[in-house]
Amino acid sequence: MWNIQLFKLNFDDQEVKAVSDVVSGGWLSMGEETINFEEGFSSFLGKDVYCKAVSNGTAALHMALLALEVGEDDEVIIPSLTFVADINVVKLVGATPVLADASNLDDWNMSLETIKEKVTNKTKAIIIVHYAGYPCKDILAISKFCNDKGIALIEDVAHAPGASVDGKKCGTFGAIGCFSFFSNKNLSIGEGGMVSTMCPGLHKKLGYIRSHGMTTLTLDRHKGRSITYDVAQPGLNYRMDEMRAAIGSVQLKKLPDGNLRRGELTQRYRSNLSATSVMIPFKEHPSNAESVYHILPILLPEGTDRVLIIGALKEKGIQSSIHYPPFWDFSAFKGQFEQDDSPITAQICTRQLTLPLFPTMTDQEVDQVTSALIEAINEC
Repeated sequence: MWNIQLFKLNFDDQEVKAVSDVVSGGWLSMGEETINFEEGFSSFLGKDVYCKAVSNGTAALHMALLALEVGEDDEVIIPSLTFVADINVVKLVGATPVLADASNLDDWNMSLETIKEKVTNKTKAIIIVHYAGYPCKDILAISKFCNDKGIALIEDVAHAPGASVDGKKCGTFGAIGCFSFFSNKNLSIGEGGMVSTMCPGLHKKLGYIRSHGMTTLTLDRHKGRSITYDVAQPGLNYRMDEMRAAIGSVQLKKLPDGNLRRGELTQRYRSNLSATSVMIPFKEHPSNAESVYHILPILLPEGTDRVLIIGALKEKGIQSSIHYPPFWDFSAFKGQFEQDDSPITAQICTRQLTLPLFPTMTDQEVDQVTSALIEAINEC
């Protein structure tokens, strides 16, 4: 259907072999491949970082809130511009989500200023999102603010594996980092995620939450290291299987080059659209922050009919998307939030469109997309 998809997997025979080897080996549940993936990802993030592979990014966020004992009567500040997983997990632990606006029309992340406007004596945690792979430019100041105030900082790094500020990787600034490896992510395994922390106590707690609170795993009993187990605390089953962990290790090796190529393609988009009224955000991103360019978001000119633009691109076989519809438009949250409280996000959500971006995309495909977009805007 699509001549140019929104996203394509960066897979080859290496991923096929990785899965085949697991199936041939006969051990499918969390085991040595999962351990290898965790160790590789820990090294990727930096020194003294602990990681646990989990079933998906939402599980990682849920585990983070549980490990930090966020619950009823607590407030959690989240971006007003983010995927619904962030608000869902806050609701599901019984806490109250509080929306902080985007910084401005160029910087779509929260800032320390927009966060401070929402902090109360009930604020237990803040969830930072590094939107589109661009690190939150205030992350150092926000981390210090949280430490000073005794507020837990959770990083939603679903868009940003490998992004950094001052050479320090995103996912290591807060108490817990939460990664997603969904199919369209920079590191793709279908479903899957990772939690990261530099605190040994939280690492142990996260391990219990991931696997029923059990003190030993099935692999330990299979290897003869244990014959039974204790349950240290209530937990869930948020484990990762061996097939996806094996794919993850292959994808991790490809990640730096993939991120670099995404950056090159993003620059071509910027160049192609520089003389138009289309805006690509994060133009003024600070030099000490390294992005990984997860998606290619644009802001259409004011008054543009976005539905017509999407349809015109579709007629040319070009897929597009929206990141993200606002919470106040969802049935589950009707009447709970006012768009006037997040005026920057409200503008973004009305005009935002996401264009194709993936590591195997060609320069010529970028040119096709931008030509089709310009033509569609001129005709609308």
